Amino acid sequence: MNVALVRGTTVQDHVALAEIELCGELIIAASAAGEERLSADRIDEVLNVSTDVERHLGEGRD
Repeated sequence: MNVALVRGTTVQDHVALAEIELCGELIIAASAAGEERLSADRIDEVLNVSTDVERHLGEGRD
């Protein structure tokens, strides 16, 4: 039986890593939540999601 040797090459999928990080944030928020499920608003807050209207209103600030 021949076994292929794994060389020191590292492949990173940046999109997958970002998704894993977001899932981790949701897991942390869910474990800290007092309620049974996170509300849609809380999920948006954890994932730093805003609506198009909120983004548009925030464009003039800075």
